[in-house]
Amino acid sequence: MCHGDFMKLMPKGADQRTARQDNLAYAGVRASNKLVDNDLAELNKRKDCYVQAGKNHCIHPAVIAAIASRETRGGKLLYSTNGYGDGGRAYGIMQVYICKKYPWDSCEHINQLTDIILLNYVNQMKTKHPSWPAHYQLKGGVSAYNAGVGNVQTIAGMDAGTTNDDYSNDVIARAQRLVNAHGW
Repeated sequence: MCHGDFMKLMPKGADQRTARQDNLAYAGVRASNKLVDNDLAELNKRKDCYVQAGKNHCIHPAVIAAIASRETRGGKLLYSTNGYGDGGRAYGIMQVYICKKYPWDSCEHINQLTDIILLNYVNQMKTKHPSWPAHYQLKGGVSAYNAGVGNVQTIAGMDAGTTNDDYSNDVIARAQRLVNAHGW
């Protein structure tokens, strides 16, 4: 894809704190794999939306879906809240901020957040870290999606300060699982 080949990355996967949401007694890539496997039915409901957003913005749809998996379990957490999460401070499958122009589970919402948040952060990584390979700029954009561009200082420490200090490592591991095990 235009913004880096995330399959070149070697993510550490989910921290134990992230893995606990499914009562997993293990962490790492294995935990990320299990988490996204548990979200697969929900992610597949909107696969066409992730594919279209990926085409529109030249980011692999598995990365976009993996963010949705991490943020809302692909939407599972939002049915009872009418699309709101994070104590009512965020809206939609990809949970960044309140932006209700489109329904929370719509292709338009996924496309909008891919464009104005994820792609914007990836592009900011290209400016901030021009010497980084494209796949690390993409991973930095994923990390910034959670904790902001200012948080991403080094390749090795880019998840410091993200939720559970594992955000991009978990998201990238989930995305790789979607490709390798589920044909995304």
